[in-house]
Amino acid sequence: MTLLLGCIADDFTGATDLANNLVRAGMRVVQSIGVPAGPVDEGVDAVVVALKSRTIAQADAIAQSLQALQWLRGQGPDGRAPQIYFKYCSTFDSTPQGNIGPVAEALMDALGCEFTIATPAFPDNQRTVFKGHLFVGDVLLSDSGMRNHPLTPMTDANLVRVLQAQTRRKVGLIDHVAVAQGEAAIRARIAALQAEGVGMAIVDAVSNDDLLRLGPALAGMPLVTAGSGVAIGLPANFGIQPTAQAAALPTATGLQAVVSGSCSVATNAQVAHFIASGRPALALEPLRIAAGEDEAGKALAWARRHIASGPVLIYSTAESAAVKAVQGRLGVEQAGALVEQTIAAIARGLVEMGVRQLVVAGGETSGACVQALGIEQMRIGPQIDPGVPWCHAASPLAPQGLHLTLKSGNFGTTDFFTKAFGALQRA
Repeated sequence: MTLLLGCIADDFTGATDLANNLVRAGMRVVQSIGVPAGPVDEGVDAVVVALKSRTIAQADAIAQSLQALQWLRGQGPDGRAPQIYFKYCSTFDSTPQGNIGPVAEALMDALGCEFTIATPAFPDNQRTVFKGHLFVGDVLLSDSGMRNHPLTPMTDANLVRVLQAQTRRKVGLIDHVAVAQGEAAIRARIAALQAEGVGMAIVDAVSNDDLLRLGPALAGMPLVTAGSGVAIGLPANFGIQPTAQAAALPTATGLQAVVSGSCSVATNAQVAHFIASGRPALALEPLRIAAGEDEAGKALAWARRHIASGPVLIYSTAESAAVKAVQGRLGVEQAGALVEQTIAAIARGLVEMGVRQLVVAGGETSGACVQALGIEQMRIGPQIDPGVPWCHAASPLAPQGLHLTLKSGNFGTTDFFTKAFGALQRA
């Protein structure tokens, strides 16, 4: 296998999001759950190593990312991948301590990289960067629902300032004026920033055209750090063009289900839409889980009664106030871990029941579910919504494979849960 691009993602849904954009641009992509123990499938252009490092201790995030880098460097031409891509969330999820800045710096040090860019811009999902400030739709990041995120509340939209607080390197800006002029102007701006001692630069991007102009300027850069949006401009650097074959997956069969642990505004709306459509849905109670009640067993018994007639939804999704009330009773980490473990057990039970088309909502939830299912690699298929594709993976519980989609909490249209299965049948 000869990799053209080696990617490290800080959560599982983010990894799928990145892989989706690479596939749409023509790359054949495998996503690995954690650092592979051995080689992955032959005939791929990019491997995305999915870590669960976004909110763990900084030292652990760095160690896991460097381990992924070591594996990736051994897969490409001349014993190393020519370019490494560190992927984080399009809302730049982090705390003042990290982990985006520290991981990026550790990767730069390991690669001997003197300069890199940073931009979470993903216009297809209404994430844009202008004058260094991140917008979610029409509002600044700090005015969006991310200000109430239970683990990484984002209260500052100035990405230069946010990143500078996390890194010892000087942070600068490649603004929209340079980006609009294309590759030569972007490269000139990079040279000017390096002359000023800048080691990382936030890049403005308000449209896909901006990202496509940025792509050629990144050719040969040892490390790129970004959300998934920048990926649309990179495959062309390797002479790759879009093709439908890059997204081909086996035919879908089996029962259908959705499990959701995300409490984002978008996922709350998706849960409400699914319920309003008249389809069967069951809410989990975190306090009952904490009290030792078998919520997973009850949910699976409920699913057996309903699943033959179409997709079912099992969810812990709740509004921000309700989430904070539970966290107040149990603690933030305990509340999250209990729910993740329960939903992961439910996902395992659903696959044992015959589910072969499974939608999982939420980054942490997705990580717990793929680990519970024993999934090590996923082939990336067709897009459902921007940043969210169907995938195909083998599991010890489904040796012939199952179709799976891992949805970031903030992604997808309101009708995502109801349309995802139809999109798979049409693929």
